[in-house]
Amino acid sequence: MKRSMFPEPLSDTHPLNPHDHWMRKALDQAIQAYDQGEVPVGAVVVHQDRIIAEGCNQRETLRDPTAHAEMIAITQAAAALGSWRLLDCTLYVTLEPCPMCAGAIVQSRIPFVVYGTPDPKGGACDTMFQITSDIRLNHQAAVLGGVLMEDCRAILQQFFREQRSLGKK
Repeated sequence: MKRSMFPEPLSDTHPLNPHDHWMRKALDQAIQAYDQGEVPVGAVVVHQDRIIAEGCNQRETLRDPTAHAEMIAITQAAAALGSWRLLDCTLYVTLEPCPMCAGAIVQSRIPFVVYGTPDPKGGACDTMFQITSDIRLNHQAAVLGGVLMEDCRAILQQFFREQRSLGKK
């Protein structure tokens, strides 16, 4: 899939809305997943205004049910910071995190999550569950959904349309 399917930011510097800028970087990761035949979800972790980790879904490639974009990015971020506590980080992900990923967000102490499109079948930040804001847990993360929602939704819809035409998924 070509990056041109989505509008480019005005420049490589931050546009007026930095969430759009970082979500475009997560979309770049989703495109990599798409090109590898993976469900196109991408994630980046931003710390002190720079990307310290990125990931795309790799469940098929790695044959690993935990190889979600968020899990890969969180693991890389912990290595980059030398700590499992990802304080002062923001996770940008193109699809609302699932329960496993929402649990990892809580466990890693990420304070802010920005996602693109909601997941009505498995979203665990807003849609089906609210794991990241559950006060019974030892940490909560602020969540902002709907950033570049149409672009994030479009790549997923295109992928599954193609998969169905091939008799898959």
